[in-house]
Amino acid sequence: MATRRPQRRREFGTVRQLPSGRWQARYWAPDGARRNAPETFGTKTDAQTWLTLTQADIERNDWIDPDVGAVNFEVYALKWIEERDLAATTDELYRRLLRLHILPTFERLELDEITPPGVRTWRAERLKATGATTTAKSYRLLKAILQTATDDELIRRNPCRIKGAGIEKPKERPTATVEQVDALADAMGPRWRLMVYFGAYGPMRPEEQAALRRPDITLDPLAAQVTEAAPELCTGRRVEGDTKSAAGKRTIHLPAFLYMEVKRHLDWFAEKDPNGLLFVGEKGAPFRRSTFGRKWRRARAAAGLPDGFRFYDLRHTGHTLSTQSGATLKDTMVRAGQSSEKAAMIYQHSDDERQQEVAAGIDARVRATRQRAAAERPVALEA
Repeated sequence: MATRRPQRRREFGTVRQLPSGRWQARYWAPDGARRNAPETFGTKTDAQTWLTLTQADIERNDWIDPDVGAVNFEVYALKWIEERDLAATTDELYRRLLRLHILPTFERLELDEITPPGVRTWRAERLKATGATTTAKSYRLLKAILQTATDDELIRRNPCRIKGAGIEKPKERPTATVEQVDALADAMGPRWRLMVYFGAYGPMRPEEQAALRRPDITLDPLAAQVTEAAPELCTGRRVEGDTKSAAGKRTIHLPAFLYMEVKRHLDWFAEKDPNGLLFVGEKGAPFRRSTFGRKWRRARAAAGLPDGFRFYDLRHTGHTLSTQSGATLKDTMVRAGQSSEKAAMIYQHSDDERQQEVAAGIDARVRATRQRAAAERPVALEA
């Protein structure tokens, strides 16, 4: 009886020399398919080394199907945005960053064709073209999209590996003095002056003020109830919805000197409907950023503030005044509707005048302590 020849074990991979003289590596993938290496090699040793590394990846479960990453970046990125429940302003921002700063470089590439050197080159070009802040925002978005692709096992590693590239380092924003806030309010005119005061002494975001209605305002106590926000998109459309975060829903108690300002505005300028908007234009429509912006620029010049001073910077003013009035960090966070200490700290400033007040406070405290110690020190009896 003939003995059965033992079945030969199927080899993991093979190498062969092509007519061109280069070497090709072939292997059996985990899905049972026979695959070629994505490139050819100059020597037989290089081809065998590649096979050894690929086999090790398979044994460690690190192997990724090379066809999986063949997904167009633009298609994946747009789907990434659509699948997230983003606020209207965030959705608009992400699409603008993609359109202007990311897709021009990566739109035709497949996910596995985006490399760390390619990301570094793109970032260097963006820094020259748009500056650090926009580049940091764009880098964070690109990194987030590719991190999801990594989690989806479409690529092995995220090619965005530049340490600190997504961190913004904006310059410290300017603040206004009390006199400058009053000058701004006067220059904005009777209809809009309360917005200036709410921005500085609320301090309320402009999109929060756009959503305020008559029932949100009380005169006793003098307060504003913030429950919604109505940001204006670049298209001019206002989108009413939730505040920026859960902390944005809050009751803001206003300083008493604003009583007549609030009462006069309710009587003269707010919509007459019981649920009417607090701030509307001369024709009764919600205020628009373009129209308000023209008034703001003229008022800013009249108040002697720099060209870069934004309406949003009134919040920096309000934060600083709160802390100088003795408010704790938690007090300012609640008042401004912020959910993190890091965000609140951005809005707190300490100018030279405040530093002199701090130094004077330390001086007074030390002097008082020394005086108490001297008074309590026993007097030596004369011999």
